[in-house]
Amino acid sequence: MATAKKQGSEADISVSKVEAREAFEKLLEAKAHFREAARSAGLELKEEALDELIKGSEKAEDIAKSISEYAREKPINALAFAFIGGYLLSQVFFKR
Repeated sequence: MATAKKQGSEADISVSKVEAREAFEKLLEAKAHFREAARSAGLELKEEALDELIKGSEKAEDIAKSISEYAREKPINALAFAFIGGYLLSQVFFKR
């Protein structure tokens, strides 16, 4: 009878080991899926950020062209704006 109980507990232990191994393999598989999902989400965010950066740089180029055209058309006004802007910045950054 003692050997039957011992064999039964050994069988339970081996079944538990198999179940634990299967659970561990499923956990590793889930980890791999999660890592892949996180990687693809990160790539999507990176692409969106690059698109926004490109849009921003294009807008900055358009603004620079507009300022350049304005300075060519009205050089005295452009000089006055530059002087006033420089004066205001100097007052903001170099307060006494």
